[in-house]
Amino acid sequence: MDLLDWHRGRLSSRRLAVLVKHMPRDSATTQQLHGESAEWSVTDYLLAAAVDHLAAANWMFASVNTDEDSDPPEPPVPVPRPGDEAAPDEPPEPPEAPSPSDLARFFS
Repeated sequence: MDLLDWHRGRLSSRRLAVLVKHMPRDSATTQQLHGESAEWSVTDYLLAAAVDHLAAANWMFASVNTDEDSDPPEPPVPVPRPGDEAAPDEPPEPPEAPSPSDLARFFS
């Protein structure tokens, strides 16, 4: 495909727009437009969500089953996703930990 065909009138603007819009994820144009998020598919986002949910469930289980006198376990850190605006040298803010009574009410 020669892009000069668009200038010469052999390639319509609509066809050119469709070709650019549906470029593969690994193309340079898509990488430039969308950055790192172009490399992530729906499956990658779903897997990251599943990992986050499992970590939260394990953390809640550990929080409910620890002694009231001991320190609660650290909350899980979510899987970093493309487009997260956290600074690379700053850890993400952990969510506020629910109290043991909140967790007990949730599981009862």
